[in-house]
Amino acid sequence: MRWQRQTLGADDGALPGLERAGFVRSVQPPEFEGITFHEVLCKSALNRVPDSGTLPFSWTINPMRGCSHACRYCFARGTHEYLDLDAGADFDSQIVVKTNVVPILRRELHKRSWRREQVALGTNTDPYQRAEGRYRLMPGIITALAESGTGFSILTKGTLLRRDLPLLVEAAGQVPVDLAVSIAILDEELHRGLEPGTPSPRARLELVRALSDAGFAVNVMVAPVIPYLTDSQAHLDALFAAIAEAGAARVTAFPMHLRGSTRGWFLAWLAEAHPALLRRYRQLYGRGTSVTPEYSAWLRGRIEPLLEKHRLNRDRPAEPEVRAAESHTPDPQLALFA
Repeated sequence: MRWQRQTLGADDGALPGLERAGFVRSVQPPEFEGITFHEVLCKSALNRVPDSGTLPFSWTINPMRGCSHACRYCFARGTHEYLDLDAGADFDSQIVVKTNVVPILRRELHKRSWRREQVALGTNTDPYQRAEGRYRLMPGIITALAESGTGFSILTKGTLLRRDLPLLVEAAGQVPVDLAVSIAILDEELHRGLEPGTPSPRARLELVRALSDAGFAVNVMVAPVIPYLTDSQAHLDALFAAIAEAGAARVTAFPMHLRGSTRGWFLAWLAEAHPALLRRYRQLYGRGTSVTPEYSAWLRGRIEPLLEKHRLNRDRPAEPEVRAAESHTPDPQLALFA
């Protein structure tokens, strides 16, 4: 039977972190082979961003934790450890879904204390990953925000966003709506190795075109730029040309950060796929999470002329997503991860 592989409970000793998160049940649908959804009941939907004065948003909503996109470089991997799950394979396959996020959000938005400050989605894990096709949380979230007069932004790699495009157009008539698509890699083979669970680069370029045609000024996140793999003049020039042709208004680009558990997960992949680069990476990152200042300056010098060439710096913000990513300190108390 279709549902016979689903489990409605879990061993009390198996998922203590999830029990603290309001665990209800674990589900393994056959159509999502290798993925387990852990359904939880959240107590809040809106998460206050610590020290948000440097960011273009003050609040986030994270309908899920973990991400089936399985990007090797994802900075959010360490957040799974707060649930007593690992930051590697578990992050890719053990997806925590806040099944009651829409009614909780509506309740919070109707509080007299709510000031309709900007809300961001996609700051931690992608709200349009595959699980959204099953749980359909985003239509309710979009509608609740628009009806309350709250502006919002969405950053995604998920082409499933196209399903909600009519709803987003309607919402944009009521509140400010900013949409961004992440496309860091154009090469198909490299994409399959680094982002095996994501839609193809071509499919995401088609998403950019659809959003642009619908009237949105789309920001494309060429992030992260991966040293020695996607930072060549040829790759960036071709990628920027494709993004411009798709109708994007601007590009935000910055080099890869290797925080916490992400560092080991990425370097393990690098050792297998590109072992000759390991020594260069140890020199470039040292014991830290960021590339050297010299590399950052070199990369800016390569990117800025390409932005001008392809006219992808129209009304370009001061890289808010860079600051957002850098603000993700691995602290389980920070609402950004909630």
